[in-house]
Amino acid sequence: MKTISSFLTASLVTLICTFSTYAHQLSTSYITLDNVQNPQQYTGTWQININDLEQSVALDLNQDQQISWAELKSQNEAINRYAKSNFTVLQNLQTCPLTIADNYQLDNHFNEAYLVLPLLFNCANNTDITLNYSAFFEHDANHKVIVNLNQVSRVFTKDEQQQTFSTQQASYLSTFNQYVYQGVLHIWIGIDHILFLIALLLTCVLYRTNKQWQAITSKKQIIKHTAWIVTAFTLAHSLTLTATALNMVSPNSRWVELGIAISVLFAALNNVWPVILRLGWLTFAFGLLHGMGFASVLGELGLSSDYQLLSILAFNLGVELGQLSILCIALPLLLTMRNKPIYIKWVMPIGSFAIAAMALLWCVERI
Repeated sequence: MKTISSFLTASLVTLICTFSTYAHQLSTSYITLDNVQNPQQYTGTWQININDLEQSVALDLNQDQQISWAELKSQNEAINRYAKSNFTVLQNLQTCPLTIADNYQLDNHFNEAYLVLPLLFNCANNTDITLNYSAFFEHDANHKVIVNLNQVSRVFTKDEQQQTFSTQQASYLSTFNQYVYQGVLHIWIGIDHILFLIALLLTCVLYRTNKQWQAITSKKQIIKHTAWIVTAFTLAHSLTLTATALNMVSPNSRWVELGIAISVLFAALNNVWPVILRLGWLTFAFGLLHGMGFASVLGELGLSSDYQLLSILAFNLGVELGQLSILCIALPLLLTMRNKPIYIKWVMPIGSFAIAAMALLWCVERI
């Protein structure tokens, strides 16, 4: 049994260390297109992480570990060739010719530099189009691109490189399904949100007495305690996700991301050196920050122009479903392990320290 517990401890630490390279910094591109001005022309931009681009197109020509604007401009032909060979638009099995203008721009997402390519696709008519995307998958299987076409958002991955967009108005059901899917997807890749939840769950099966953690014997009490924590988190981030998405509040994304990292750091360290034992209201307060973080992701996706409120509600539901799936996996494991001395002595504190280390790294990166 000790061997199993030791293995679980090692696995938890390894998993958390693997997460350190993610947390809102997954390899991601952003493509926005519309044909509002001309039904036969799709114009927009492709925003590419410069670090991703460097993996496929040599940009650091002088090998000084810095990529200058002059180096980017000097490689525009190579960049355009790579873009055209990895992103195509088809209509009736015919390729829509792509023109990439020379007026590159720079942008940033989550404190990382992005190159903005102006795109123009000329198609034959205003019928359904199929997008094919294959960029950067050869270097990063977890890469994804968020495509917003006429306010309809999709995510392309290595396993889903081709998708068709209809010119017909999206239905309630298709919009609902799409945004629920995006909500589930983004809680699963929002690793800082996941680690915050795990940090809270690590002590949901324990209680504090005489300055020591002890296992809670009643499963009913554990479930009740866990439900209160998760409900507080859910209510809070639902409020701010909705308010931010509707532009009722406009928080500074940099400070929101820093606040989220601090919340993960505090929750993890509070397991080892408890300052607050009743976490309900604290979880609610931190949940307000996490909701603003979810809203920033929804902002990247864009809201359906036809069903804005439905988009927000469906995305929020997807986040909750993703969160519940994590809870359904984690809680049974914790219930099984809580009575083992090694859990209180090693698994919980080591897991908490590992989460705190990742959160501290994010704090430094986001300052």
